[in-house]
Amino acid sequence: MARAAVLLAFLLAKLPPRRIRAILRLVRWHAEPTTYEQALAARSDVVAVNARCAGSYCLQRSLATTLLCRARGTWPAWIVGVRTPPFAAHAWVEVGGRPVGEPVESSTYRAILAVRPKSRR
Repeated sequence: MARAAVLLAFLLAKLPPRRIRAILRLVRWHAEPTTYEQALAARSDVVAVNARCAGSYCLQRSLATTLLCRARGTWPAWIVGVRTPPFAAHAWVEVGGRPVGEPVESSTYRAILAVRPKSRR
């Protein structure tokens, strides 16, 4: 399942950001919020099956992690952010405002695009 999530992530990553966001908003429908442990397990599975996701392909890694969580019935927050100076962009998954498996310097990024779990009302 992790390999399928990685393949879908690489295809999704070719789309414009607003298209990615729209697709993810549809896919998250009826998913329970992910726990930190579930998201970390999904990220570990993604990194284990694809060397690029283990490296600098943060967009694909975050998308694959999110899609794998969804395949398992849950949804984390998928985030894209930027920082300056110097300019840099980064994509990650977080749970409860806590980045999953990311280095500490990830906290310097300001979120500009997010698809968070739907709140249960």
